[in-house]
This record gives sequence, structure tokens and C-alpha cells, in this order.
Amino acid sequence: MSAAAARGPDAPADLVLQAPGLAPEAVDAFRCRFPAAVLHPQAASVRLAGVGAAAEAAQAIAELARRWRCDATLVPPRLSLSQFRLLAIDMDSTLIRIECLDELAALAGLGPEVAAITEAAMQGRITDYAQSLRRRVALLAGADASLVQTVADQRMQLSPGAERLLQAARAAGLRTLLVTGGFGCFARVLQQRLGLDAVRANEIEVDGQRLTGVVRGPDGHPDRLIDAHGKAAALKEACARFGCSPAQAIAIGDGANDIPMLALAHLGIAYHAKPKVQESTGYALNHCGLDGVLEWFSD
Repeated sequence: MSAAAARGPDAPADLVLQAPGLAPEAVDAFRCRFPAAVLHPQAASVRLAGVGAAAEAAQAIAELARRWRCDATLVPPRLSLSQFRLLAIDMDSTLIRIECLDELAALAGLGPEVAAITEAAMQGRITDYAQSLRRRVALLAGADASLVQTVADQRMQLSPGAERLLQAARAAGLRTLLVTGGFGCFARVLQQRLGLDAVRANEIEVDGQRLTGVVRGPDGHPDRLIDAHGKAAALKEACARFGCSPAQAIAIGDGANDIPMLALAHLGIAYHAKPKVQESTGYALNHCGLDGVLEWFSD
């Protein structure tokens, strides 16, 4: 059960406000709406403690957040990072700023064709993620395999706050899982760079110096790809490996194929995510970096 579901519509909640350059006028607007709440300035945010029942507050909060272009998140009053044991994070457009497959396609001169399929899949307009992935990879058949290294070396920029989030998670005793419907050749680079505990990813096939246009699952089987259900299964497997339950997991993602994983974790977070993903969870960051998650915790 997600933290949003566990919190319940009538449970008391705190409200955390944050954004780059959060305006004092924005804070005042929220304080006027919730005059009984107690203001607590935090490192990079403002917490309004005791805003009332979550269900009553949610609509007003969403409207004010849109108006003031800030992240406004209802959280349990004593949510603690140390109560969790696993941080599972998506790769493309979450841990890193790019979609690696789209970058490969752009270098191969196939950018628009592949990017259009990627966008439709992430929005949820294409419901069979595995089939959409096969279609995109098939377009790359015959492309120079050296393009993979080019993307890894030159284009995999971390999302803002990624390293700070990971450092804080490790310091609190969490293990880390990078889980992606993308490719292990990129995920393993990030694993080594960031010291991640585990990776679960698909594999893009190379024959000599060329991409074959075939994608395989982590076990090498072309019919067992990491898709939406594969991501949720990977989170379960990681929990079993590290001796915890999904109730002790945090998951972060941006695309429709992340929804089952976010729903399984106790804290499922939509990060600069597509609308369908944001609708699936009560926790989202649209303006802050990944380390904005840390402002929700009391420790």
C-alpha cells in the first residue's frame, strides 16, 4: 500500500512547500488558506504543520500550487527516511535528464520517429510498453554500436539533486536499485559512477560493430522484457534480496510504465512526470530536483 493510501483521506497531514526561489507571497497564500497550521522553515522548504484532513485540503493545495508554480506536498507528520530500507529509481528522465534510446536514435538520424513512440508510451497512449520498445529498437538495426558509448560518455547528465538524494539514502541505511525499461549498458555506467547496489534493465543486442535491432530482457530472453510489471517485480525481488518489504520501499519514476512500481512501494513518487503518472500517486515533484524528496522527512 502506498503512503498516500495509508495516510487516508481523514488523517492529519503536514504540507511541504518548495520550489527554486519560492516566493514569500506563495507561502503567505498557503498560510492564509490554512491559518491554523504552524509554520516551520526547513533547509530548502517550508513546512505547514497541521493543515487538517488531507481530503479537505488537497484540491485547494493543487490550485495554489499551480498558481504559484511550486511543489506542495501533503505528508504524514512524522514521516522518517530511516523507516525505509530501499530506494528504487527509474533511469531515463528520472535519475538522468535524457531518454537514452531517443539520444541513440538522434545520433543515428532517426530521432523524430523513435521519440514519437517514446512519448506515446510514457504518456500511456501505447499500453504495451514491451512492444513499443521492440518497435523503437528495431528502427536502429544496422546503426553503429559506437553510438552507445557516445551517449554514455557525453549525454547522460544526472537530474538535479540526484547525488544528494542517493547520499542521504545511503546514510539512512537504504539500499539502492536502478530499475529501467532501458538498457543495461547505460544503467551499469550509472551504477559504477554512483555506487548503486543493484540494477535491473533490458539489453540491446550488438553484432560486431552494429546494433541488430533486437532487445532482450535481463536474462537474455527477447520475450521477457522489463516493462511496467517487470519494474514492479524487480522492486519485489530487490526487497527480498535486501531483507525488507515493499512497505519499506521508496520508488521514483516519470512514465506510465512506472505506475505499478510506484503503487507497490510505500512511497511512490512521480518526478516531473506525465499526467497519468501524477494522477496515480499523491506524491510528486514538478519544480524541484530529486533531493526535494528529502524535505518531506522529519529526520
